Amino acid sequence: MKPWTGQHSDAALEGTLIASRALLGVIARSLAPVMDTVTLPQFRVLVVLSNFGPQRMGELALHLGANQSSFSRFADRMVTGGLIARSASPDSRREVIIALTEVGERVYAEVTSARRREITEVLEKLSATDLDAVQAGFEIFARAAGEPSPDETLILGI
Repeated sequence: MKPWTGQHSDAALEGTLIASRALLGVIARSLAPVMDTVTLPQFRVLVVLSNFGPQRMGELALHLGANQSSFSRFADRMVTGGLIARSASPDSRREVIIALTEVGERVYAEVTSARRREITEVLEKLSATDLDAVQAGFEIFARAAGEPSPDETLILGI
């Protein structure tokens, strides 16, 4: 692997920052219709639960890079908002399982559908060669960021 130094890395960083701004615009527009229902951090919880299924509170906090005790208070607000539900683990009454509610599933589906439409509009402007380059670049970036690939999520049953 090439070291992360020099002009090449500066150009990659600037290009990635520009692309991230464009994606942030897509994210903001797709979340706009539900911003009275869910915040961006709350939506991230919905994404994790949708992709990985119900999680123990500690696992979910770890997935999100959050402290479990502060995440518990955060989750309280999501339970009150009807986005997630808490239940006792069948394995241990001390463990709490967090799952999406129907409302949470609906919000996730609405935002994801809007995001797909927005991204489709952008991708339709690209040539086949550019589409291949975008796909390869984002797959590489996602892998480096630790996101599981679709194949990995199928293997995991999620």
